[in-house]
Amino acid sequence: MTDSDTKARLLAAYDQQLRTDAETPSAVAVKELGPLRLVKFLGGRGFITYQDLAGADEQGIRGLVEAAVSHFEGQPDITKVEWKTRGHDHAPGLHEALIANGFTEDEPESIMIGEARALSTAVALPHGVALREVTDEADVRAMSAMQDEVFGEPVSDEMADALLHRLSLDDGMQLWVAEADDQIVSAGRLEPVPGTAFAGIWGGATRAEWRGKGIYRALTARRAQAALEMEKTLIHSDSTEFSRPILERSGLLKVSTTTPYRWARS
Repeated sequence: MTDSDTKARLLAAYDQQLRTDAETPSAVAVKELGPLRLVKFLGGRGFITYQDLAGADEQGIRGLVEAAVSHFEGQPDITKVEWKTRGHDHAPGLHEALIANGFTEDEPESIMIGEARALSTAVALPHGVALREVTDEADVRAMSAMQDEVFGEPVSDEMADALLHRLSLDDGMQLWVAEADDQIVSAGRLEPVPGTAFAGIWGGATRAEWRGKGIYRALTARRAQAALEMEKTLIHSDSTEFSRPILERSGLLKVSTTTPYRWARS
């Protein structure tokens, strides 16, 4: 099987298995609007996704965008919304409709997919660095604060609160960190997707002074091992251009792109 055939197979699995309710396991409410799924999360966050746009033309897509914005505008507790686009979708006029309705375009990310067993390899860690799964509140908050710092965001309780809520649901999500001298230097989470062959790896972040030492690759390999223990055979992730080469070296393939568009209440 050629790389092209493999990518097509993996992308088809992604569209069929993940672009459903499986994509938003922590949603507190979901409303269907034509082909769209309008999702509400804790913390005043809205999210818009879909399996496809049902062949809508430019006018139809503009109407869907306007209706989605109206839906969230009518919920005062929603302060920000993400519309998740995919590069391989047929979506005429979507970019223009989103911009016209107050969304701003983020940087595109790569949709990465690979076989879990290919990622589950032994990776040597630097001396003094160890991996472990975390579940205690203090550890989760320390992990979340480190990720905020690495991503250049103000340290807040928002993500930590969401992760602690997810852990309380006992839905299989795992949080993994790498530590050195009792300090978290890298972290990421594993999210098995019920009813599918997939587990997602998300939130990967490594402190600048610890990059280039194989720590993130080791963290990826350990999460792949955990996925296999859950009988998940495929790994997926939306990757920035910084982490894409690392995941490619670990065996994941870029099958498409995804670009977030963000709306904030004025």
